[in-house]
Amino acid sequence: MSKASIIGAFNTEFGVFVRKDPATGLLSDTKTYYDLLVEAGRGAIQDAGLEAKDIDAVYVGSCSPASFLNQEHVAPLAAEIDPSLRFKPMTRTECACASSTVALYDAVYAVEAGRYKNVLVVGVEKMNLLPTPQMTHVLSCCSHWPSEGSKGMSFPMLFAEYAKGYQAQHQIKDGEFEDMLFTVGALGYKNGAENPLAHARKGPTTVAELKALCQPDERGRSKNAMIAKPLRLHDCSLVSDGAAALVVTSTAAARSRRKAVEIAGIGHSVERLPIGVRPNMHELMGGKDAARKAYAEAGIQASDVDFAEVHDCFTINQLLSTEALGFSKDGRAGYDYLDGRFTREDNKVAVNLSGGLKSKGHPVGATGASMHALVYKQLVDEPIGVKAKKAEIGVAFNVGGSAVSNCVSVLRRLK
Repeated sequence: MSKASIIGAFNTEFGVFVRKDPATGLLSDTKTYYDLLVEAGRGAIQDAGLEAKDIDAVYVGSCSPASFLNQEHVAPLAAEIDPSLRFKPMTRTECACASSTVALYDAVYAVEAGRYKNVLVVGVEKMNLLPTPQMTHVLSCCSHWPSEGSKGMSFPMLFAEYAKGYQAQHQIKDGEFEDMLFTVGALGYKNGAENPLAHARKGPTTVAELKALCQPDERGRSKNAMIAKPLRLHDCSLVSDGAAALVVTSTAAARSRRKAVEIAGIGHSVERLPIGVRPNMHELMGGKDAARKAYAEAGIQASDVDFAEVHDCFTINQLLSTEALGFSKDGRAGYDYLDGRFTREDNKVAVNLSGGLKSKGHPVGATGASMHALVYKQLVDEPIGVKAKKAEIGVAFNVGGSAVSNCVSVLRRLK
């Protein structure tokens, strides 16, 4: 099979790009969905050393723009990146939080088929124009609505089921499990503090700080309140606005370029949507299958991976992802994090050097493209934030929904 490679990438800053009128409470844009899409697309094309006329097609990943900002049919917005993109084919993909990884995969398939030479992939989401209850409702539509969303189950609740299942399966005591989750969260904030594009750059970077935030203030309020037991506020990723983009071409064409990274293996495995019909809630079965497929296609093992960006939408999912990718044995990821593994100093594999979704931010439709952009930048020696000790092979593990759409990509530096 012919292969595809990434030859350019761009990540906008992630954050809250709205202002609130103190008198009316109404929210307005400071950087729009349209601005973010154009910024990312232009940046990736420039990074690839191409002109917009060299792009043959565009794939846009976006989770729920109609609900977040009343805009459907978003793929044609890519024509605003440059006039020469007019009349080019443009397609939107939707796969919840994996929307832009699926866009990337569609671009890869098109390049490998020989249909297109250069393809632009953009992931974008604008979440903060909605008040929290409405935003939570939009995201709940990515669950199984009859059995979950319509019953009031939010995504913190869904992943809390994984947390409870994992803790019970491996017989981990409450205090020890809390320390595991806090260690993961603190590591994300520590790495994110050095990412100039991160949404949260001043988060609590130690377990002690996170524990202190659990204590109620004089009004009885906690800055690390329980959201869905055992998950607290700081176990949850951020509600972010942002975009990221990639340019994909054939590996044969990429070999003449200085900054090229091969998409060496892909694993796309979809779990059943309702959590109630799954055999268990203590492992990412779909994630393990996706990793197996991606590693087999790339001809590698977990021990060959130098660093990874994993989908820590909740701290429990970082533990589950670490095990799904084979970096820890089942039930051991939390202990490995407690032992200081997966940091920038780790001689085996570093995890979420960007700060992850916990600190970098999680504009849902942009997350997959962002993870791949960050891995790409590490592999071409242009890291955004903390630099990997070794950067020859990187992995992006992006999840859509409650661990439903599992996408594992193996990226390898082209020699």
